[in-house]
Amino acid sequence: MNIDHIHFYVEDASRWQKWFTQTFGFQQIATHRTAHSITVELGNSAIRFWVSSPCSQASPIAAYLQRHPAGVADLAFQVASLETVLQRAVEAGTTVLQPIQYSQSRQQKTAQIRGWGDLQHTLIEPTHASSPANPDRFTSDRTGSEFIGIDHVVLNVEQGDLERAIGWYEAVFGLQRRQNFAIQTERSGLCSQVLCHPGGSVQFPINEPASSTSQIQEFLDWNRGPGIQHLALRTDQILPLIAQLRQRGLAFLSVPMTYYEQLGQRPGFQLSLQEWQAMAQQEVLADWPPDNPQALLLQAFTQPIFDQPTFFFELIERRTYRLEMPYGQNHQPMRTADGFGEGNFRALFEAIEREQIKRGSLR
Repeated sequence: MNIDHIHFYVEDASRWQKWFTQTFGFQQIATHRTAHSITVELGNSAIRFWVSSPCSQASPIAAYLQRHPAGVADLAFQVASLETVLQRAVEAGTTVLQPIQYSQSRQQKTAQIRGWGDLQHTLIEPTHASSPANPDRFTSDRTGSEFIGIDHVVLNVEQGDLERAIGWYEAVFGLQRRQNFAIQTERSGLCSQVLCHPGGSVQFPINEPASSTSQIQEFLDWNRGPGIQHLALRTDQILPLIAQLRQRGLAFLSVPMTYYEQLGQRPGFQLSLQEWQAMAQQEVLADWPPDNPQALLLQAFTQPIFDQPTFFFELIERRTYRLEMPYGQNHQPMRTADGFGEGNFRALFEAIEREQIKRGSLR
């Protein structure tokens, strides 16, 4: 199972189409208009976003935006067997929003179900071999090519709902538990469980607040319910990319210099002075397993992109390294850093706490 596209509901699709093309360098693929809505498809050869806005109050998008601020309304998955997933969803008591339909032009079968809260999941089974973003639609491989894929998507749920949400995604999609985190500071906390699909690229962390002052609870309050907090865009050149994005006006969460001073004291620290200084300048977080410092994970987080402090983007680079082989074996297979970096997770939590303090929602 893989992510096919991310569908945003916003007040003005044209404005956000310009934002994504100017900021991320994405191409506009297609525009669809109905009597009640406008939808723009955009992206690159590996990532596809849909951005929709209402044209009338009769639009379901208008109804959604009355209940929630702008954000991700639909997380669409490519699945191997649409009928199997739909049957599991029905057995789990899920509402089917759209039965199975076949599109000759796109050569795919689709259906739609209600996910957790008001989140929707469009299910897509391609009827021909293609990549998620249909790269033949793009005129240039260079446009937006700094981003090489969607690494993961994060869902926030109400306190006490984490285990139920995990169980639902396990039952319907066959996701499996991986890392889990419990972050607690002097001011607030959260619990998180990472889910992954054993036969695909989907990585889906789910968070719940561990206190009434938690940033997860703040998201739930502003979002007026559970929803997608952020998604991570993967790159293989995070430092120059962030420098470019800053020049294009994208704001990032600040990281104190003390973080980088402590980073240099961690076991396994192998960064060069030049790279350490570049990371501090661009406010990039770094993490690695103590016993394998080559498995380097680099992350940075934007400020919320909409008016409310809800949805934001993460940029992530997973360094590739050679596995150490027994003496005498010449072949050293390559591997990519995995996981989510427990040290980075806490640093992100503390960075958002500092933004909460600025907003006056955390004392």
